[in-house]
Amino acid sequence: MEADYVIVGAGSAGCVLANRLSADPKTKVVLLEAGGRDTNPWIHIPVGYFKTMHNPALDWCYKTEPDPGLNGRSIDWPRGKVLGGSSSLNGLLYVRGQPEDYDRWAQMGNPGWSWQDVLPLFKRAECNERGADAFHGAEGPLSVSDMRIQRPICDAWVEAAQAAGYPFNPDYNGATQEGVGYFQLTTRNGRRCSAAVAYLNPVKKRPNLKIITRAMVSRVLLDGRRATGVRYTDAAGTEVSLSARREVILSGGAINSPQILMLSGIGDPEHLRGNGVTPVHALPGVGRNLQDHLQARLVFKCNEPTLNDEVRSILNQVRIALRYAISRSGPMTMAASLATGFLKTRPDVATPDIQFHVQPWSADSPGEGVHPFSAFTMSVCQLRPESRGFLELQGPDPRQPVRIVPRYLSTPTDCRTIVDGVRIARTIARHAPLSGKISEEFRPSSDLALDDDAGTLDWARNNSVSIYHPTGTCKMGSDDMAVVDSHLRVHGITGLRVADCAIMPEIVSGNTNAPAIMIGEKASDLILGL
Repeated sequence: MEADYVIVGAGSAGCVLANRLSADPKTKVVLLEAGGRDTNPWIHIPVGYFKTMHNPALDWCYKTEPDPGLNGRSIDWPRGKVLGGSSSLNGLLYVRGQPEDYDRWAQMGNPGWSWQDVLPLFKRAECNERGADAFHGAEGPLSVSDMRIQRPICDAWVEAAQAAGYPFNPDYNGATQEGVGYFQLTTRNGRRCSAAVAYLNPVKKRPNLKIITRAMVSRVLLDGRRATGVRYTDAAGTEVSLSARREVILSGGAINSPQILMLSGIGDPEHLRGNGVTPVHALPGVGRNLQDHLQARLVFKCNEPTLNDEVRSILNQVRIALRYAISRSGPMTMAASLATGFLKTRPDVATPDIQFHVQPWSADSPGEGVHPFSAFTMSVCQLRPESRGFLELQGPDPRQPVRIVPRYLSTPTDCRTIVDGVRIARTIARHAPLSGKISEEFRPSSDLALDDDAGTLDWARNNSVSIYHPTGTCKMGSDDMAVVDSHLRVHGITGLRVADCAIMPEIVSGNTNAPAIMIGEKASDLILGL
């Protein structure tokens, strides 16, 4: 088999690329996905992430190494293994980040990636139900909608945050990110609008586009310093070679893209030899510069019912299902969070450095069910962590997951910011009208004093989890640790690019799905010379 372009990974960026590159009927495109089709009905119901995360049929089910920054804990890192990638499993939250994020990318030696450059791409991708304006598009493939569910506890949080001195912001993707308000979602008529739904479904019958699922790529094929194709194992267990006349594009995400590069002999030579891989091209930055958003999830018991109570009753579950079936509304349309806030931990911070996700329910993790009491969750994460981790091979077998070493909370700034974030969360909870709805500070307990920095940091190390935003492991730039240039071409290798969140030199100040879509749009323009 051969094609003009071979795209590895049908996640957020890969689906965009498959759509845009196959628009020319003379161009043959093959899209390879290690997972299966997105036929599981829970994928398409917004609240279905409770059922799809931690499901090995749809999720890679990665785990980190025990991390000193988390007092030796290992935590889950779900990643999508299905058409749509993590956009088929995620919490559906549409967040672009701050303009300053992209301006910094450009200042780090990546021309063409400033906010002025990427805003048109965000707008091109977007079909926002509020309509088009200076910051939003209304004709793109990715549907962006307002919430179809409201809950008093989240409204009370927004009011309490304003009482604590934080401004209301109706559009955190607009003129400014700072303030509190409500999330917008990647949904269409009450159903998930994954990258596969938005970009693949409308074009999947193009004769020049071939989508192959259950295709586990083991390596990029190289002729000297030129990528000529890939080797993969198909659903029957047969090894297949696929030639690329023009380019191979890795869109496997921040874990799988660097893994494939390393398995292909591209990376740190000493590390590759130590794992049974013959080095072909030295790029020591492959798998380094790993960044993620770490969230401290505070839980407050309530003196009034929350979604915890609604979903425990079988009768209520039936009512909720009927409401969704009839009107595509109610709790089954709920994203990972309803209310949000982008706030500064201190006056001298130029832009918001923490983000809140507020949920009218509480659980130890998605997929494990809600707590058996009335409660809500206030999650806070540091937007721009300084900590940098890394990935390592565990041998030459592509089926063997890489070692994930996140190195959370390994700098003084990161430690101070998570402590300040937890303190701000607890302070908001002590403002009306939210304070009148809280019966108990459950996690952390009120026994932890508000000004106990050491105790708060230890609590965060023992309880924080990933918010599932791994990035940076094939970073874009021109320094010695950069993996791709500003055109996303792998340094020193012709015909090979990376296009996914791995290319971020610094993590964006917010959720990563919308930026991943934008990266796919940008990559397609770069490849097509637009």
